[in-house]
Amino acid sequence: MINPFELSVVSNDAFREIFQSMTEGIIVVDKAGSILVANPIAEQMFGYGNNELTGLQLEALLPERYRGRHLSFRDQFNNRPVPRRMGSGRDLAALKKDGTEFPVEISLSYSQAKGNFIAIAFITDITLRKQAEEALRTGEEQLMLYATELEKKVEARTRDLNDSISTLEKEIAERKRAEEEARKALEKERELNELKSKFVSIASHEFRTPLSTILSSVSLIEQYNERNEKDKIIKHTQRVRSSVNHLTGILNDFLSLGKLEEGKIDVKPEDIQLTSLFNDIKEEVKVLLKEGQTIEIKIDDLSDRINSDPRILRNILFNLLSNASKYSRTGKVILLSAAARENSILISIKDEGIGIPKDDQKYMFDRFFRASNAGNVQGT
Repeated sequence: MINPFELSVVSNDAFREIFQSMTEGIIVVDKAGSILVANPIAEQMFGYGNNELTGLQLEALLPERYRGRHLSFRDQFNNRPVPRRMGSGRDLAALKKDGTEFPVEISLSYSQAKGNFIAIAFITDITLRKQAEEALRTGEEQLMLYATELEKKVEARTRDLNDSISTLEKEIAERKRAEEEARKALEKERELNELKSKFVSIASHEFRTPLSTILSSVSLIEQYNERNEKDKIIKHTQRVRSSVNHLTGILNDFLSLGKLEEGKIDVKPEDIQLTSLFNDIKEEVKVLLKEGQTIEIKIDDLSDRINSDPRILRNILFNLLSNASKYSRTGKVILLSAAARENSILISIKDEGIGIPKDDQKYMFDRFFRASNAGNVQGT
Protein backbone atom coordinates (compact mmCIF):
# COMPACT_ATOMS: atom_id res chain seq x y z
CA MET A 1 0.00 0.00 0.00
CA ILE A 2 1.47 3.38 -1.00
CA ASN A 3 1.81 5.89 1.84
CA PRO A 4 -0.39 8.87 0.76
CA PHE A 5 2.18 11.29 2.24
CA GLU A 6 4.83 9.74 0.00
CA LEU A 7 2.76 10.18 -3.16
CA SER A 8 4.36 13.56 -3.63
CA VAL A 9 7.47 11.68 -4.79
CA VAL A 10 5.35 10.28 -7.63
CA SER A 11 3.06 13.24 -8.29
CA ASN A 12 1.91 15.92 -5.84
CA ASP A 13 -0.79 16.95 -8.28
CA ALA A 14 -2.10 13.38 -8.60
CA PHE A 15 -2.33 12.90 -4.83
CA ARG A 16 -3.94 16.29 -4.31
CA GLU A 17 -6.58 15.54 -6.97
CA ILE A 18 -7.43 12.14 -5.42
CA PHE A 19 -7.57 13.56 -1.89
CA GLN A 20 -9.76 16.52 -2.90
CA SER A 21 -12.21 14.49 -5.02
CA MET A 22 -12.94 11.59 -2.64
CA THR A 23 -16.68 11.14 -1.96
CA GLU A 24 -16.19 10.33 1.72
CA GLY A 25 -14.63 12.44 4.46
CA ILE A 26 -10.93 11.94 5.17
CA ILE A 27 -9.21 13.33 8.28
CA VAL A 28 -5.50 12.81 9.04
CA VAL A 29 -4.32 13.26 12.65
CA ASP A 30 -1.01 12.93 14.43
CA LYS A 31 -0.27 10.72 17.41
CA ALA A 32 -1.51 13.44 19.83
CA GLY A 33 -4.89 13.61 18.10
CA SER A 34 -4.28 16.96 16.37
CA ILE A 35 -5.84 17.26 12.89
CA LEU A 36 -3.16 17.68 10.22
CA VAL A 37 -5.38 17.89 7.16
CA ALA A 38 -8.98 17.20 6.08
CA ASN A 39 -10.47 16.93 2.61
CA PRO A 40 -13.36 19.18 1.42
CA ILE A 41 -16.00 16.47 1.99
CA ALA A 42 -14.98 16.19 5.66
CA GLU A 43 -15.11 19.98 6.06
CA GLN A 44 -18.61 20.11 4.53
CA MET A 45 -19.77 17.12 6.57
CA PHE A 46 -18.80 18.78 9.86
CA GLY A 47 -19.85 22.30 8.81
CA TYR A 48 -16.37 23.87 8.78
CA GLY A 49 -14.84 26.25 6.25
CA ASN A 50 -11.71 25.73 4.19
CA ASN A 51 -8.80 24.57 6.42
CA GLU A 52 -10.78 25.34 9.64
CA LEU A 53 -10.32 21.77 10.84
CA THR A 54 -6.54 21.92 10.64
CA GLY A 55 -5.01 22.17 14.13
CA LEU A 56 -8.18 21.15 16.02
CA GLN A 57 -8.15 18.17 18.36
CA LEU A 58 -10.06 15.23 16.91
CA GLU A 59 -12.18 15.11 20.10
CA ALA A 60 -13.77 18.43 19.06
CA LEU A 61 -15.69 16.42 16.42
CA LEU A 62 -17.14 14.04 19.03
CA PRO A 63 -20.14 14.53 21.36
CA GLU A 64 -19.05 15.29 24.93
CA ARG A 65 -20.14 11.86 26.21
CA TYR A 66 -17.64 10.06 23.92
CA ARG A 67 -14.54 12.19 24.47
CA GLY A 68 -13.22 10.54 27.65
CA ARG A 69 -13.39 7.04 26.21
CA HIS A 70 -11.99 8.17 22.89
CA LEU A 71 -8.71 9.23 24.50
CA SER A 72 -8.26 5.64 25.70
CA PHE A 73 -9.21 4.25 22.26
CA ARG A 74 -6.73 6.59 20.59
CA ASP A 75 -3.87 5.44 22.84
CA GLN A 76 -4.75 1.79 22.12
CA PHE A 77 -4.72 2.42 18.38
CA ASN A 78 -1.40 4.29 18.57
CA ASN A 79 0.18 1.39 20.48
CA ARG A 80 -1.30 -1.34 18.28
CA PRO A 81 -2.30 0.22 14.93
CA VAL A 82 -4.39 -2.10 12.78
CA PRO A 83 -6.69 -0.96 9.91
CA ARG A 84 -10.26 -1.53 11.07
CA ARG A 85 -13.87 -0.32 11.04
CA MET A 86 -15.17 1.48 14.12
CA GLY A 87 -18.54 0.93 15.78
CA SER A 88 -19.33 -2.51 14.38
CA GLY A 89 -22.73 -3.53 15.75
CA ARG A 90 -23.43 -0.18 17.41
CA ASP A 91 -24.26 3.42 16.46
CA LEU A 92 -21.59 6.12 16.23
CA ALA A 93 -22.35 9.85 16.34
CA ALA A 94 -20.24 12.84 15.29
CA LEU A 95 -20.56 16.53 16.17
CA LYS A 96 -20.88 19.38 13.67
CA LYS A 97 -19.50 22.86 14.23
CA ASP A 98 -23.00 24.14 15.12
CA GLY A 99 -23.39 21.50 17.84
CA THR A 100 -25.78 19.12 16.00
CA GLU A 101 -25.08 15.38 15.99
CA PHE A 102 -25.33 12.99 13.04
CA PRO A 103 -24.72 9.21 12.61
CA VAL A 104 -21.49 8.09 10.94
CA GLU A 105 -19.45 5.05 9.93
CA ILE A 106 -15.68 5.28 10.37
CA SER A 107 -12.79 3.22 9.04
CA LEU A 108 -9.27 3.72 10.45
CA SER A 109 -5.89 3.25 8.83
CA TYR A 110 -2.37 4.49 9.61
CA SER A 111 0.91 5.35 8.00
CA GLN A 112 4.23 7.17 8.49
CA ALA A 113 4.93 10.66 7.22
CA LYS A 114 8.55 11.80 7.45
CA GLY A 115 9.13 9.29 10.22
CA ASN A 116 6.08 10.38 12.26
CA PHE A 117 3.07 8.15 12.98
CA ILE A 118 -0.25 9.39 11.50
CA ALA A 119 -3.78 8.00 11.72
CA ILE A 120 -6.21 8.29 8.80
CA ALA A 121 -9.99 8.25 9.38
CA PHE A 122 -12.41 7.61 6.51
CA ILE A 123 -15.84 8.97 7.56
CA THR A 124 -19.27 8.39 5.97
CA ASP A 125 -22.49 10.25 6.91
CA ILE A 126 -25.24 7.55 7.18
CA THR A 127 -28.13 9.87 8.09
CA LEU A 128 -30.23 8.81 5.06
CA ARG A 129 -29.75 5.11 5.80
CA LYS A 130 -30.85 5.60 9.44
CA GLN A 131 -33.92 7.52 8.29
CA ALA A 132 -34.83 4.72 5.87
CA GLU A 133 -34.42 2.08 8.59
CA GLU A 134 -36.62 4.08 10.97
CA ALA A 135 -39.29 4.59 8.29
CA LEU A 136 -39.32 0.85 7.57
CA ARG A 137 -39.62 -0.01 11.26
CA THR A 138 -42.51 2.45 11.70
CA GLY A 139 -44.32 1.02 8.68
CA GLU A 140 -44.07 -2.54 10.03
CA GLU A 141 -45.44 -1.44 13.41
CA GLN A 142 -48.42 0.29 11.78
CA LEU A 143 -49.20 -2.82 9.73
CA MET A 144 -49.12 -5.05 12.83
CA LEU A 145 -51.35 -2.60 14.71
CA TYR A 146 -53.97 -2.60 11.97
CA ALA A 147 -53.85 -6.40 11.62
CA THR A 148 -54.44 -6.75 15.39
CA GLU A 149 -57.41 -4.37 15.28
CA LEU A 150 -58.87 -6.22 12.30
CA GLU A 151 -58.57 -9.55 14.13
CA LYS A 152 -60.44 -8.09 17.13
CA LYS A 153 -63.27 -7.02 14.81
CA VAL A 154 -63.44 -10.54 13.34
CA GLU A 155 -63.71 -12.03 16.83
CA ALA A 156 -66.39 -9.52 17.84
CA ARG A 157 -68.47 -10.19 14.71
CA THR A 158 -68.14 -13.94 15.24
CA ARG A 159 -69.48 -13.59 18.80
CA ASP A 160 -72.40 -11.58 17.42
CA LEU A 161 -73.16 -14.38 14.97
CA ASN A 162 -73.10 -17.02 17.72
CA ASP A 163 -75.52 -14.92 19.80
CA SER A 164 -77.87 -14.63 16.84
CA ILE A 165 -77.87 -18.41 16.29
CA SER A 166 -78.52 -19.03 20.00
CA THR A 167 -81.49 -16.65 19.93
CA LEU A 168 -82.87 -18.44 16.88
CA GLU A 169 -82.84 -21.80 18.71
CA LYS A 170 -84.66 -20.39 21.77
CA GLU A 171 -87.37 -18.48 19.91
CA ILE A 172 -89.03 -20.98 17.56
CA ALA A 173 -92.30 -19.04 17.72
CA GLU A 174 -90.61 -16.13 16.02
CA ARG A 175 -88.96 -18.24 13.35
CA LYS A 176 -89.51 -15.90 10.43
CA ARG A 177 -88.04 -12.91 12.22
CA ALA A 178 -85.21 -14.99 13.67
CA GLU A 179 -84.43 -16.51 10.25
CA GLU A 180 -84.25 -13.04 8.74
CA GLU A 181 -81.90 -11.88 11.49
CA ALA A 182 -79.76 -14.95 10.98
CA ARG A 183 -79.66 -14.36 7.25
CA LYS A 184 -78.50 -10.78 7.80
CA ALA A 185 -75.94 -11.88 10.36
CA LEU A 186 -74.61 -14.51 7.96
CA GLU A 187 -74.39 -11.91 5.21
CA LYS A 188 -72.38 -9.62 7.49
CA GLU A 189 -70.07 -12.49 8.39
CA ARG A 190 -69.59 -13.35 4.73
CA GLU A 191 -68.82 -9.70 3.94
CA LEU A 192 -66.35 -9.53 6.81
CA ASN A 193 -64.62 -12.73 5.71
CA GLU A 194 -64.38 -11.37 2.17
CA LEU A 195 -62.93 -8.14 3.55
CA LYS A 196 -60.38 -10.08 5.57
CA SER A 197 -59.47 -12.20 2.55
CA LYS A 198 -59.09 -9.10 0.39
CA PHE A 199 -56.97 -7.42 3.03
CA VAL A 200 -54.64 -10.42 3.35
CA SER A 201 -54.40 -10.68 -0.43
CA ILE A 202 -53.71 -6.97 -0.88
CA ALA A 203 -51.26 -6.81 2.03
CA SER A 204 -49.29 -9.84 0.82
CA HIS A 205 -49.11 -8.45 -2.71
CA GLU A 206 -48.75 -4.72 -2.06
CA PHE A 207 -46.25 -4.97 0.80
CA ARG A 208 -44.03 -7.73 -0.57
CA THR A 209 -42.64 -5.76 -3.51
CA PRO A 210 -41.71 -2.50 -1.71
CA LEU A 211 -40.35 -4.39 1.30
CA SER A 212 -38.17 -6.53 -0.96
CA THR A 213 -37.02 -3.38 -2.78
CA ILE A 214 -36.09 -1.70 0.51
CA LEU A 215 -34.15 -4.69 1.81
CA SER A 216 -32.23 -5.19 -1.41
CA SER A 217 -31.49 -1.47 -1.76
CA VAL A 218 -30.21 -1.17 1.82
CA SER A 219 -27.90 -4.14 1.20
CA LEU A 220 -26.65 -2.64 -2.06
CA ILE A 221 -26.16 0.78 -0.43
CA GLU A 222 -23.79 -0.81 2.08
CA GLN A 223 -21.81 -2.44 -0.74
CA TYR A 224 -21.70 0.73 -2.85
CA ASN A 225 -20.70 2.75 0.21
CA GLU A 226 -17.64 0.56 0.70
CA ARG A 227 -16.72 1.16 -2.96
CA ASN A 228 -17.54 4.90 -2.76
CA GLU A 229 -20.07 4.63 -5.63
CA LYS A 230 -22.04 7.74 -4.71
CA ASP A 231 -24.34 7.79 -7.78
CA LYS A 232 -25.52 4.25 -7.10
CA ILE A 233 -26.01 5.04 -3.40
CA ILE A 234 -28.24 8.02 -4.31
CA LYS A 235 -30.19 5.87 -6.79
CA HIS A 236 -30.95 3.18 -4.22
CA THR A 237 -31.65 5.74 -1.49
CA GLN A 238 -34.32 7.18 -3.78
CA ARG A 239 -35.70 3.66 -4.32
CA VAL A 240 -35.93 3.16 -0.55
CA ARG A 241 -37.65 6.53 -0.09
CA SER A 242 -40.12 5.77 -2.91
CA SER A 243 -40.91 2.32 -1.47
CA VAL A 244 -41.40 3.72 2.04
CA ASN A 245 -43.76 6.39 0.65
CA HIS A 246 -45.68 3.63 -1.14
CA LEU A 247 -45.96 1.57 2.06
CA THR A 248 -47.05 4.63 4.04
CA GLY A 249 -49.76 5.37 1.47
CA ILE A 250 -51.14 1.83 1.70
CA LEU A 251 -51.13 1.96 5.51
CA ASN A 252 -52.90 5.32 5.47
CA ASP A 253 -55.60 3.82 3.22
CA PHE A 254 -56.24 0.98 5.67
CA LEU A 255 -56.04 3.14 8.81
CA SER A 256 -58.37 5.77 7.32
CA LEU A 257 -60.92 3.05 6.52
CA GLY A 258 -60.77 1.72 10.09
CA LYS A 259 -61.24 5.18 11.60
CA LEU A 260 -64.21 5.93 9.35
CA GLU A 261 -65.94 2.68 10.28
CA GLU A 262 -65.41 3.34 13.98
CA GLY A 263 -66.61 6.95 13.74
CA LYS A 264 -63.29 8.29 15.01
CA ILE A 265 -62.78 11.00 12.38
CA ASP A 266 -62.61 14.32 14.25
CA VAL A 267 -63.45 17.29 12.01
CA LYS A 268 -61.78 20.58 13.04
CA PRO A 269 -62.75 23.32 10.57
CA GLU A 270 -60.74 26.52 10.26
CA ASP A 271 -60.21 29.33 7.76
CA ILE A 272 -58.18 28.11 4.78
CA GLN A 273 -56.58 29.96 1.89
CA LEU A 274 -56.98 27.56 -1.02
CA THR A 275 -54.13 29.10 -3.04
CA SER A 276 -51.65 28.27 -0.28
CA LEU A 277 -53.17 24.81 0.40
CA PHE A 278 -53.23 23.86 -3.30
CA ASN A 279 -49.62 24.96 -3.83
CA ASP A 280 -48.45 22.98 -0.78
CA ILE A 281 -50.23 19.84 -2.02
CA LYS A 282 -48.85 20.39 -5.52
CA GLU A 283 -45.30 20.37 -4.12
CA GLU A 284 -46.00 17.17 -2.15
CA VAL A 285 -47.42 15.37 -5.20
CA LYS A 286 -44.57 16.45 -7.49
CA VAL A 287 -42.39 13.52 -6.41
CA LEU A 288 -45.11 11.07 -7.57
CA LEU A 289 -45.67 12.56 -11.02
CA LYS A 290 -44.60 10.69 -14.13
CA GLU A 291 -42.16 12.22 -16.59
CA GLY A 292 -43.57 15.37 -18.18
CA GLN A 293 -46.75 15.43 -16.08
CA THR A 294 -47.76 18.81 -14.65
CA ILE A 295 -50.40 20.12 -12.24
CA GLU A 296 -52.18 23.35 -13.12
CA ILE A 297 -54.11 25.30 -10.44
CA LYS A 298 -57.11 27.51 -11.20
CA ILE A 299 -59.01 29.35 -8.43
CA ASP A 300 -61.57 32.10 -9.00
CA ASP A 301 -61.45 35.19 -6.79
CA LEU A 302 -64.57 34.22 -4.78
CA SER A 303 -63.22 30.83 -3.79
CA ASP A 304 -59.80 31.56 -2.32
CA ARG A 305 -60.90 31.43 1.35
CA ILE A 306 -63.09 28.69 2.80
CA ASN A 307 -63.87 27.15 6.21
CA SER A 308 -63.02 23.47 6.40
CA ASP A 309 -60.69 20.90 8.00
CA PRO A 310 -57.34 21.35 6.17
CA ARG A 311 -56.01 17.95 7.25
CA ILE A 312 -58.95 15.98 5.85
CA LEU A 313 -59.14 18.15 2.74
CA ARG A 314 -55.40 17.64 2.14
CA ASN A 315 -55.79 13.83 2.40
CA ILE A 316 -58.69 13.83 -0.07
CA LEU A 317 -56.93 16.02 -2.64
CA PHE A 318 -53.59 14.19 -2.30
CA ASN A 319 -55.36 10.88 -2.94
CA LEU A 320 -57.24 12.16 -6.00
CA LEU A 321 -54.17 13.89 -7.46
CA SER A 322 -51.96 10.85 -6.99
CA ASN A 323 -54.63 8.70 -8.70
CA ALA A 324 -54.86 11.22 -11.55
CA SER A 325 -51.11 10.81 -12.06
CA LYS A 326 -51.06 7.01 -11.71
CA TYR A 327 -53.81 6.44 -14.28
CA SER A 328 -52.54 9.00 -16.83
CA ARG A 329 -49.71 8.67 -19.29
CA THR A 330 -46.48 10.65 -19.24
CA GLY A 331 -46.61 14.27 -20.36
CA LYS A 332 -50.27 14.81 -19.43
CA VAL A 333 -51.79 17.79 -17.58
CA ILE A 334 -53.78 17.51 -14.33
CA LEU A 335 -56.10 20.42 -13.51
CA LEU A 336 -56.89 21.31 -9.88
CA SER A 337 -59.59 24.01 -9.69
CA ALA A 338 -61.98 25.72 -7.29
CA ALA A 339 -65.06 27.75 -8.20
CA ALA A 340 -67.91 29.38 -6.26
CA ARG A 341 -71.36 27.71 -6.53
CA GLU A 342 -74.00 29.74 -4.67
CA ASN A 343 -73.32 28.97 -0.97
CA SER A 344 -70.65 26.36 -1.64
CA ILE A 345 -67.25 25.89 -3.28
CA LEU A 346 -66.77 23.23 -5.95
CA ILE A 347 -63.27 21.74 -5.94
CA SER A 348 -62.54 19.52 -8.93
CA ILE A 349 -59.65 17.49 -10.29
CA LYS A 350 -59.56 16.74 -14.00
CA ASP A 351 -57.06 14.46 -15.72
CA GLU A 352 -56.49 12.96 -19.16
CA GLY A 353 -56.25 9.39 -17.86
CA ILE A 354 -58.02 6.10 -18.55
CA GLY A 355 -61.19 6.97 -16.59
CA ILE A 356 -63.59 4.55 -14.89
CA PRO A 357 -65.75 2.33 -17.16
CA LYS A 358 -69.47 3.07 -16.95
CA ASP A 359 -70.31 -0.46 -15.75
CA ASP A 360 -67.82 -0.09 -12.87
CA GLN A 361 -68.94 3.32 -11.65
CA LYS A 362 -71.68 1.93 -9.40
CA TYR A 363 -68.98 0.14 -7.36
CA MET A 364 -66.56 3.05 -7.02
CA PHE A 365 -67.34 3.64 -3.31
CA ASP A 366 -67.08 -0.03 -2.30
CA ARG A 367 -64.14 -0.99 -0.09
CA PHE A 368 -61.09 -2.21 -2.02
CA PHE A 369 -62.93 -2.04 -5.36
CA ARG A 370 -60.66 -1.43 -8.36
CA ALA A 371 -61.94 -0.75 -11.87
CA SER A 372 -61.63 -3.47 -14.49
CA ASN A 373 -59.21 -1.36 -16.55
CA ALA A 374 -56.75 -0.69 -13.67
CA GLY A 375 -54.34 -3.27 -15.07
CA ASN A 376 -51.01 -3.50 -13.25
CA VAL A 377 -51.19 -0.04 -11.66
CA GLN A 378 -50.56 -0.44 -7.92
CA GLY A 379 -53.26 0.63 -5.48
CA THR A 380 -55.87 -0.43 -2.91
